[in-house]
Amino acid sequence: MKVMMKGNEAIGEGAIRAGCRFFFGYPITPQSELPHYLAWRLPEVGGVYLQAESEVAAINMVYGAASAGARVMTSSSSPGISLMQEGISYLAGAELPCVIVNIMRGGPGLGNIAPAQSDYFQATRGGGHGDYRHIVLAPSSVQEIIDLMGLAFDLADRYRNPVMVVGDGILGQMMEPVELKEEEPPVPPAKPWATTGMRGRGHPNIINSLYIVPEELEAVNRRLAVKYARMEEDEQRWDAYRVDDAAVVVVAYGTMARIARAAVDMARARGVATGLIRPITLWPFPRRAFAHISPGVLCFLVVEMSAGQMVDDVRLAVNGARPVHFYGRTGGVVPTVREVAEAITRVAGGEAGGQDLCSAAGAHG
Repeated sequence: MKVMMKGNEAIGEGAIRAGCRFFFGYPITPQSELPHYLAWRLPEVGGVYLQAESEVAAINMVYGAASAGARVMTSSSSPGISLMQEGISYLAGAELPCVIVNIMRGGPGLGNIAPAQSDYFQATRGGGHGDYRHIVLAPSSVQEIIDLMGLAFDLADRYRNPVMVVGDGILGQMMEPVELKEEEPPVPPAKPWATTGMRGRGHPNIINSLYIVPEELEAVNRRLAVKYARMEEDEQRWDAYRVDDAAVVVVAYGTMARIARAAVDMARARGVATGLIRPITLWPFPRRAFAHISPGVLCFLVVEMSAGQMVDDVRLAVNGARPVHFYGRTGGVVPTVREVAEAITRVAGGEAGGQDLCSAAGAHG
């Protein structure tokens, strides 16, 4: 059936349909509708909702439920995710599956509650300590939120690792029609490692991330690195739009990709052959989308609601084969379709010998 849902509520419904039965979190705008939704929805399906006294407490409650083998999640917004970073590192070190949602707001500091994408580094580089990684999914519609929440829990269990889902204030607050399939919740995989008592085993399970002997910790880190390399190879996801004959390829994710898609059409109407690559996984970054660049592509334009963070990954993926430019707005300012289309036109002019985007206000190459 099709229903109208707000993005934050769709996150909660998608989690429930993925078999999540435990949520621990603390309210913060612009994602507060998510815990509000789960506060009444989880008890309906026999689940547990608990508002923690802080984000630090919430992520450690996630650690406990994940240790017992439960499908569990938490959510917050930018500064709240910062408070969770130590716990996320512990979860990765202990190899505990969970889902963490960040509906980004303007920053740094308390910033404001307007939409932004300035937590990209925090999400994709691992904001906590140690050599850990986690998969980062970036939906761009309310329907995709529903679909990716199921994938998030599956990937978390497959790799025994935290998975992060990122959006922004627009995606969390907007309402769109979504298709809710009538189906039974999936049965999570068996977790023989969970701390559920001995139950016939000859030994108790122990969940731990503390290794005093350096050589033991190095062995653990090497094993984790192999797992992360497997994630990086197998879990790259992206969407491409009108790239086959494009001279300028825009790269954008989440809400910004929706704006960029309309800007691509506007630029084409102005005579500039333009396409769009939309990363769905921010980590692993979908470098294969750039592996075989068409000879007709003159350059790439990264568009973000930040001072320029994903642009680093695009430059690494392109590896110097083409110029990579950037256009962005910060502080919660959302670029318009016309702004992005004009940036595309300037880029095309610069690469063809005209005005260089580097000289345009609000952008740098």
